[in-house]
Amino acid sequence: MISVIVATVFLILAIVVVLGAIKIVPQGQEVTVERFGRYTRTLKPGISFLMPFVEGVGRRINMMEQVLDVPRQDVITKDNVSVQVDAIVFIQVMDAAAAAYRVTNLDFAITQLTMTNLRTVVGNMELDEVLSQRDQINTRLLDVIDQATSPWGVKVARIEIKDLQPPPDITNAMARQMKAERERRAVITEADGEKQAAITVAEGQKQSAILQAEGRREAAFRDAEARERSAGAEAKATELVSNAISAGDVNAINYFIAQKYVEAFGKLAESPQQKTVIVPADMGSLVGSIAGIGELVKSAMTDQQGPVPRPPRGGLAVPATPPKAS
Repeated sequence: MISVIVATVFLILAIVVVLGAIKIVPQGQEVTVERFGRYTRTLKPGISFLMPFVEGVGRRINMMEQVLDVPRQDVITKDNVSVQVDAIVFIQVMDAAAAAYRVTNLDFAITQLTMTNLRTVVGNMELDEVLSQRDQINTRLLDVIDQATSPWGVKVARIEIKDLQPPPDITNAMARQMKAERERRAVITEADGEKQAAITVAEGQKQSAILQAEGRREAAFRDAEARERSAGAEAKATELVSNAISAGDVNAINYFIAQKYVEAFGKLAESPQQKTVIVPADMGSLVGSIAGIGELVKSAMTDQQGPVPRPPRGGLAVPATPPKAS
C-alpha cells in the first residue's frame, strides 16, 4: 500500500510539473519568461515549454492597440483663459520586454505624460488658436509623446483632443461675435448684390441709349437720302416743265398749276378737323388743267415715238409696230 501511495504521489507531481512546463499564449499577447527572477526570453502566441522549477512566467503583455482616456483638466492659455481639455491616446506595445521591465504601470505613465504635455502645448497658444487649430495640437502632442515612450517599447499611433470647453462667459462672447460677423457678411453681400444690380441696369441703359442713338442716326440718314432723291426728282420735273415753257408750250404751265392745286386740295380733304369740304364752283379751270396735262403727255409721247395715229371711230388705234423701250 505504501508503494502504491508513493507511486500515485509521484505521478501527480509529474502531471503537475508537465502541465506547469507547458504554456499556451493567446493571440494578441506575449509572455516574458524569467529564470530565477531574471528575464530570459519572450513567448509568442501559441504553445511553448518551460524548464520546470527553473523558468517561470514573468509578465503578460497586451500587444494589441489600446485606447487610453486622458482625464479632463483645466489649462490656462497664453491669453489667460481657462479651458477644460480632455483627450484620448492610441498606443500599441511593440517590445514586450521593454514595456514590462522599463516602466512601472505603463498606462498610468503614458496618461500622466500626456496630461503634462497637453498643458504645455495649450499654454503656449491663445484661445482662438486652441479652438481653431486642434490638428496642430494633436501633431505636436504626438511627436512629443511618441519620442518619450519609445524607450518603453510603445508606439503612440495618434492623439486626439476629445473636447474643449471655454468658460460660459467666453462662450457667450464668442457667440455674439460670431453673430455680429455673420450679420456683417450678410450686409456686405447684400450691398455687393445691389451694386452689381445697379451696374447691370446702368449698362443696359447705356446700351439702350447707344442703340437708340444709332437708330436715330440711321433714320436721319435715310430721311436725308429720301429728301435728296425727292428733291432730285422735283428738280428734274421742274427742269422738264421749264424746258417745255421755254419752248412755248402752255400746257406745261397748266400741268404745274394743276399739280399744286390737286396737292392742296388733297391736304384740305385729309385734315382731321375738317368735316366738310367745300368744292370750288369753278371746276372748269381744273378740268382744263387736267386736259392740259393730257396734251402735255401726248406731246411728250409724240416727241419720243412719232405721231400717234388717231383711232378710228368706234375703236382704239393700235400702232403698227410696238414702241421700243426707252
